[in-house]
Amino acid sequence: MKELQVDVAVIGGGTAGLGAYRAAKRLTPNVVMIEGGPYGTTCARVGCMPSKLLIAAAEAVHQIERAPGFGIHPQGDIKINGREVMDRVKRERDRFVGFVLEGVDEIPQQDKIEGYARFIDDNTLQVGDHTRIQAKRIVIASGSRPAWPAAWNSLGDRLVINDDVFDWDDLPSSVAVFGPGVIGIELGQALHRLGVKVTMFGVGGGVGPLTDGAIRQYAAATLNTEFYLDADASVELIERRGDTVFIRYQDRDGQVQEISVDYLLAATGRRPNVDNIGLENTSLKLDERGVPFADRLTMQTSVAHIFVAGDASNQLPLLHEASDQARIAGENAGSFPEVSPGLRRSPISVVFSDPQIAMVGSTYRELNQKFSACGCFEIGKVSFENQGRSRVMLRNKGLLHVYGEQGTGRFLGAEMIGPGAEHIAHLLAWAHQQEMTVGQMLDMPFYHPVIEEGLRTALRDLESKLKLGHSEIERCQRCPGD
Repeated sequence: MKELQVDVAVIGGGTAGLGAYRAAKRLTPNVVMIEGGPYGTTCARVGCMPSKLLIAAAEAVHQIERAPGFGIHPQGDIKINGREVMDRVKRERDRFVGFVLEGVDEIPQQDKIEGYARFIDDNTLQVGDHTRIQAKRIVIASGSRPAWPAAWNSLGDRLVINDDVFDWDDLPSSVAVFGPGVIGIELGQALHRLGVKVTMFGVGGGVGPLTDGAIRQYAAATLNTEFYLDADASVELIERRGDTVFIRYQDRDGQVQEISVDYLLAATGRRPNVDNIGLENTSLKLDERGVPFADRLTMQTSVAHIFVAGDASNQLPLLHEASDQARIAGENAGSFPEVSPGLRRSPISVVFSDPQIAMVGSTYRELNQKFSACGCFEIGKVSFENQGRSRVMLRNKGLLHVYGEQGTGRFLGAEMIGPGAEHIAHLLAWAHQQEMTVGQMLDMPFYHPVIEEGLRTALRDLESKLKLGHSEIERCQRCPGD
């Protein structure tokens, strides 16, 4: 058994693990990174980058299909070669992974420990059956994995997750997508536009990350113009029959329907990889999901020398969040016992559907819980259906809600579905992080004609509804939900 004594041990070699290792290494030389699987990141291997490659192919098809609306009629039928589509997805995916691995190769070999780590106690890690590590500080960056109902395991290789999709050599003829979240919507719509018959089922009515009922309803209706989506489905039977998956369900009209599909794509969420690393052998305080509690500004857990970062933290499972958490956790592990709060940026999330879905700052649900008792926030609205630039481009679908605080006029957040939502979301995130008021945002320049003029319309609507001044501020400060 090899014995090591280190200043910092990082569990995981993905986005958060690599970031934490590098941050800690700048402050203390004796750092190791432990990884039991392939090095690299979820984003590059099976997440944001390969999914965008599939979406890009789907957008190319959609542009051709939309061309007659401009009086342009492509010759002949559109031919989608699934093998060529997936070949490019995999080639470019491997290229992105290669860039990550180049960075891993630059890490000294002695700093990379291969194997799965388990806690023996608060300072001791066992890696496989070959290495025991005594670490003064530890960063848990063990990532997450897809989760699905255990009953679906009977489907065998007819059950797939997003990881599997990007290893397909060809496109199937039909897929049932369970889970209209970010992954389900992105992959489901892309596959549909590439000629795959897609049927999508959800539970509880959720569509993407949206919490604003009006935006969610608009998103569901818009997606349903392309493929069947029931965000609160009643599924009676799922079973494997030969090389297909048989599904019996009640449709939105209450009629029983039966379909057979090539695959069931499980997009039913992810769970942090913290259930198999021996946390029961530590004195860490855990939440109801078994995830260590952590301060979001320092990433420090209830055990002062243990930090957590990335998907394992069960905070926001997004690459930019994982990178920020990694930097904070790594720097604090490296400089411990000196611990400093790090920069946490305004929340921003994007679903690369068409139209795109985006959220910024506080969600409608959060604001409603906080202010519903006293009406201390207002909503500004705009539809993109008649917005000038959107109509010019035949992309005039969408709805944007912006939220502002009564009294101060401060911009609080937004939820939207619409053209160019990724770009509008970035503008709004910058404004939110700067704690700008709605009035200050309206003082910013808006060019003509651009989609962002729709944002100005929503902000003007919000400004007209806000009541400003000290008396309103004092009233809202007394709000029982605050």
